[in-house]
Order: sequence, then structure tokens, then C-alpha cells
Amino acid sequence: MASSDVPPGLWLIGIGPGDLDHMTERAKSIARGCSKRYLEGYTAVLPSDQEDRLEEEVGVWERMMRQSVENPENLLDEAREESVALLVVGDPMQATTHIDLEARCMEEGVGFEVVPGMSATSLAVSLSGLQSYKFGRQVTLPYPYGEYLATSPLEMIEVNRNSGLHTLVLLDLDPTGMGFDLPTPMSPEQAVSILERMSEKAHEGGTGLEGGGFAVREWDGILLSDVGTSRQRVSSGSLEDVSQIEGGYVHTLIIPSNMSDNEKDAFLRRNES
Repeated sequence: MASSDVPPGLWLIGIGPGDLDHMTERAKSIARGCSKRYLEGYTAVLPSDQEDRLEEEVGVWERMMRQSVENPENLLDEAREESVALLVVGDPMQATTHIDLEARCMEEGVGFEVVPGMSATSLAVSLSGLQSYKFGRQVTLPYPYGEYLATSPLEMIEVNRNSGLHTLVLLDLDPTGMGFDLPTPMSPEQAVSILERMSEKAHEGGTGLEGGGFAVREWDGILLSDVGTSRQRVSSGSLEDVSQIEGGYVHTLIIPSNMSDNEKDAFLRRNES
């Protein structure tokens, strides 16, 4: 598709999780036809080998980090005059930041279009072997910032567990919380340690959450590493077990609640011990 065929505006283009082979032909065609292309680099991460391929697939691109996306005046000015692609790993409208971009475009009369992509979150649920209708609210597990450690992610996991619902836990990519630097994905050991610290803090504060820290490591867990890539790996066990798994780059954690017999069988098939 030539640039003259792509109308001016901001095009949010999903490039799928991890491997550009998951990017649709429509997404590639529109991205190639845009006058400018930016890779959104802080809500998700594209492996370096796939970044190297990206120019071959869609053309020259620049990286765009948090400040430029959350304060998009320059981006919108460009999109008023020409077609601008914001390439997003996974599915574009999974992040609140991108929904805010839609609102800004509508308010300012800037064209806005979405080209969906395969979502790593839906792929993770499928790979887990658990039933999708039995998942509760999705949770993001942030890095601690200085002395601050939120307990609300653990509280949401507990609400799901007490309701018999599984929890998909997305692991933070930014230790600084500022969105300026390239992502540093949280490791399995870091994730379980943070959940443990949250449990200890909540227990000390008398919130009524289960256990006093160490009980968290006894929970069942499913670790999904590098979903959507050739290095994809799915492992199950206790959180203590999965915290010891090494290798991989981007990880997602699922904490099951009450599993049916079929789900228990699927869980055991993913156990590497």
C-alpha cells in the first residue's frame, strides 16, 4: 500500500506478541504505507532480533517512549498532516495510554484508526490450559519504587482466589516507573519475592489477607515465558518452583484458583519437575 493510499491520521497498529510472523498482512501493508512509523517502547517490549527485522517488514521507524506518548502534542501535529503509524506490541487497545490517545484525537479532530493485533494476554490464557471464562480481574505487578510497595495487586489476586477465579498477572517492565529507559522485564524470582513482600506488609497491616508472607510461595502458579516467540515456554508448579526457573526474557504469571479436573490435568502436564 502506497503512502498516498493511507489517509492522514494516527494509526495504532498491533504487531502481535514477540514475533513479527504474527503481524497481519493488513498491519504490515498499512504500516508500510504510512509516512512515519514509531515503535511504542514502554508498555510492551519487542525482542531485539525482531526489532532488527522490523525495518525490513514495514520500513524505517523510530522508537517512542512514555513521555512522547502521554504528552502527544507533536505526534498529533504530525498526524493532522500525514499518516503516522504507532506500532504497538500485542494488541493496541489493551493499554489505557492508547485509549487516552483515541480520546485526544477525537477531541482535536485528528483521524484515528486501529489495526488489531494478536494479544499476548489472550494467548497466555490459551496456553495455560485453563478455562478462559474462569479468569477474574487482570492484575499488573509493579516493581517497588523506593520505600513504596503497593499491596493492591495482591488484594485483587485474593479477591479472585476467594471467588474461585484464576488471575493473569502481568509483570512490570520498568523498575524506575518513569518510562524513559528501555524495558527491564521482571524475572520470575523478582515477581514471587514482590508478592511475598506484599503479603508480609498486608499481614503486618492487618488487612485480613491470607498468610504471613511464606504462604504465597505455596500457591499454584503457571509461568509463561516469551509467549508468541520460538523460545516460548510454559511451566507450572508452586510459586516457589516457578520462581527458580531461569532463562527467558518477558514473563507472565497465572495464579489459578479452584481448578476443575480437566484444568488440574492440564496444570500437571505443564509441570517440569
